[in-house]
Amino acid sequence: MSDDKTEAKPLLDVRDLHVDFHTRDGVVHAVNGVSYDVRAGETLAVLGESGSGKSVTAQAIMGILDMPPGRIPQGEILFQGRDMLKMSKEERRKLRGAKIAMIFQDALSSLNPVLSVGYQLGEMFRVHQGMSRRAAKAKAIELMDRVRIPAAKERVNDYPHQFSGGMRQRIMIAMALALEPELIIADEPTTALDVTVQAQVMELLADLQREFNMGLILITHDLGVVADVADKIAVMYAGRIVETAPVKELYRSPAHPYTRGLLDSIPRLDQKGKELYAIQGLPPNMAHVPAGCAFHPRCPVAKDICTTDLPVLAGAGEERGSACHFWKETING
Repeated sequence: MSDDKTEAKPLLDVRDLHVDFHTRDGVVHAVNGVSYDVRAGETLAVLGESGSGKSVTAQAIMGILDMPPGRIPQGEILFQGRDMLKMSKEERRKLRGAKIAMIFQDALSSLNPVLSVGYQLGEMFRVHQGMSRRAAKAKAIELMDRVRIPAAKERVNDYPHQFSGGMRQRIMIAMALALEPELIIADEPTTALDVTVQAQVMELLADLQREFNMGLILITHDLGVVADVADKIAVMYAGRIVETAPVKELYRSPAHPYTRGLLDSIPRLDQKGKELYAIQGLPPNMAHVPAGCAFHPRCPVAKDICTTDLPVLAGAGEERGSACHFWKETING
């Protein structure tokens, strides 16, 4: 991570964010005190299994949580120093698209099947900038060219189902870029894409980020996707951040058993023919999270203290944090 990113003020600063959902089975504490920040030109990867709270945190940032049943009982979401949770609905609506944009994981269900991609891309300019349909269509073609969709001028009137999965994801990236936002949240942007297309989409995102000096939050469960693009990583488990670190440091020496398990489960060429490692058990029911460290039922190094005392995210070296009672043993292991 470059010094200028480290010294600059955060573009987005999430502080002690909590998100609850009131259900028939009780209150689900989906996000429990999440804090992270991202600066202009910086990529933060948020990792974790399904149900860890990654996407719910992103939806809270975007202001698109269903409320009710969702509720934000405490926390701050500061964008350029202003708490978005204290803004009016109209103020937050103006931020979406223009300042903060989101790329969703399922492009086919996110795009309207009965409207051409050109119309959907152009809508951003018609609504936010009052452009005519002709001018908006020209901007849509320009955006399709920018995200490297071949023959954009000929394909601008095509419908979503006429594009491949990789091309639909490029259209979603184009939509997010339309108004040149300062922060993009990409929620599992390579899900259901083959490995080659995944690499192309990630390379495109990285190139565009450099071009516009945007902040990027990349939400994923795949450690392999983020190795070459992220500056820092926040690992989530059961609604909490359990480890934070610069990307190279985390890959070199994880400071939490859960992170080590995620890394060990990545297929490697030098282990061809060997059984792939898997973390035992399942993530907890978020309505009934275990006492102490939520990971202790699955943790290979858990001790008695892990079943009773909740570990806090504490310093584990320069720019690092780990919520583990035995992070020193883990980082050296």
